Amino acid sequence: MKLVVRVKLLPTPMQVAALEATLHACNESATWAAFVAFETKAQRPLQLRKHTYAEIRLRWGLGAQAAQHAIKKTCDAYTTLKANLRAGRYGRPGSRRHTRASGKPVVFRPDAAQPYDDRMLSWQHRSRTVSIWTTAGRLKNVAFTGQAEQLEVLAQHRRGESDLVCQGGKWFLIATCDIDETPPNTHPAGLLGVDLGIANIAVTSDGTRHCGRRINRKRNNDRTLRSKLQKKNTKSARRRAKKHAGKEARRARDINHKISKRIVAEAERTGRGIALEQLTGIRERARLRKPQRTTLHSWPFAQLGSFIAYKAKKAGVPIMYVDPAYTSQECSQCHHTARHNRPSQAVFSCRVCGFVDHADHNASHNIRHRGWMAWVCGAQSTAPELTLIA
Repeated sequence: MKLVVRVKLLPTPMQVAALEATLHACNESATWAAFVAFETKAQRPLQLRKHTYAEIRLRWGLGAQAAQHAIKKTCDAYTTLKANLRAGRYGRPGSRRHTRASGKPVVFRPDAAQPYDDRMLSWQHRSRTVSIWTTAGRLKNVAFTGQAEQLEVLAQHRRGESDLVCQGGKWFLIATCDIDETPPNTHPAGLLGVDLGIANIAVTSDGTRHCGRRINRKRNNDRTLRSKLQKKNTKSARRRAKKHAGKEARRARDINHKISKRIVAEAERTGRGIALEQLTGIRERARLRKPQRTTLHSWPFAQLGSFIAYKAKKAGVPIMYVDPAYTSQECSQCHHTARHNRPSQAVFSCRVCGFVDHADHNASHNIRHRGWMAWVCGAQSTAPELTLIA
């Protein structure tokens, strides 16, 4: 199983200058190579290398490995663009957005990530330093730091390339680690149903609600501030909105990590699997009132689902995905389904058997039941291959 570990670099001012110059040179050369690829239609590494390799090394002073990575990054960007165009993420062919995306070369930001292989980057885990290639020469004894658990995983399981990233004036290395999977539990004692929602981010079939008034109040304050800054639309307001968006995203990621960790730990402790809703396309399917739409789109539910999935795979906990249709309207006792079973957002009251429960708790029981039926019928557990330890 592949995981991605991010560690923070602690460079000196002189080292920062060298890293900035290197990142800018690599991305400028990649942008130039993208223009050449667009004009010559040579968008495969071997083809593009013939047109750009010598010029990149001469003009920007990149080493052989750095030049190769700049060319490969350009080709990967065009491969991703073509896949997004085919998938319709830029609209239909002929639309303005589709034409704008396909009608111009790819451009890289000056501080976009740059890949490093083992020839360009070496790790000294005992001293917590790295030796990294730059256009100004090899930088040695560049300190790095991170959480103890992350550094242990990095030292034991790092494989392949690492990416150098600059975010908000801070420098990071993002390394790929290949971890042996825990043998999955093929005979779980049951499943733990998890319902993802708006008022409560996650509710389990055990009755645990992962949310709270404090989090919802903070989410409302974030939306209010975002709206004010968007209406003001001055240069300082846009700068503040961008800074606040990063802070909001980091907070949401931290909460999702904590929720997913608790859910997986509970399932592992009790010898159960996890049943989740298949939320693909939920934003298009959901019919909500206007105030609820902002709430739905303001939380990264896909991120939470991926965190639960990779933590479960790491712990050997099986996961089942079920169709979420009508789980909030179905009675978990008699399985009668009707819209009128939900008299309010938080209350479920069955019109046939009279069963009353919290609506999200009732839905989590339905998810658990559907997941267990699928497990009994022989469906396979799935989980994503790659995610980020933050």
